[in-house]
Amino acid sequence: KGLEIFPPPGVRIVCFDVVGTMVEPWPSVADAYVMVGHKFHVEPARDEIVRRFAEAWSKQESIDAAGSCPFATSQVRERERWRCIVDDVFDHAPQSGLIFENLWKHFGSPSSWRSLPHGEALMEKAILKGCGIALASNFDERLITIAQALSPLNKASHVFASSELGWRKPAIEFFRAVEQRLNARPDELAMVGDDDRLDIAAAVRAGWRGIPVTSTGDP
Repeated sequence: KGLEIFPPPGVRIVCFDVVGTMVEPWPSVADAYVMVGHKFHVEPARDEIVRRFAEAWSKQESIDAAGSCPFATSQVRERERWRCIVDDVFDHAPQSGLIFENLWKHFGSPSSWRSLPHGEALMEKAILKGCGIALASNFDERLITIAQALSPLNKASHVFASSELGWRKPAIEFFRAVEQRLNARPDELAMVGDDDRLDIAAAVRAGWRGIPVTSTGDP
């Protein structure tokens, strides 16, 4: 089951991953791609979109991992990442630029996301214990607007997006940047997330507590 006590003793601030931990796209990524592709008369099958998206995502992760500063990022890089993913999903169709702009706007809207009960339950537990709450995500600057408007994200006192920090998880620099912004030691911080590599293992390497989220809301 994991930790018996949440938040762990000594933890002063709990950081939460966002996508897959606190919220999920609604409708799903694949359904949104189908919807926007249809608008521009580019209509690969839904299963094909799912396959191409997974491949395109992995391709961009590999590019970032192989960089001279692995997983360094910026607002420009994050937008480029998604433009490349959309191009690959829609097989570089002439309309893919317009599709990208529509999808960028779509996923930047709070109405395109819904909360996940298991993440919300853990956030409530941390708040009740008097811990500070932060969001620490590989999202880009669109997260700022989404977090202001969408519960329970709007309960966080700090919002850290990779494009603003200059690093993506699992880079240790991502965690060091959060520590500096929060004026906190690694042992005072916990990372709650749904990804074993990007959230949990990376946090532990940085000296944080890594806490995998479960569908029951228990750590």
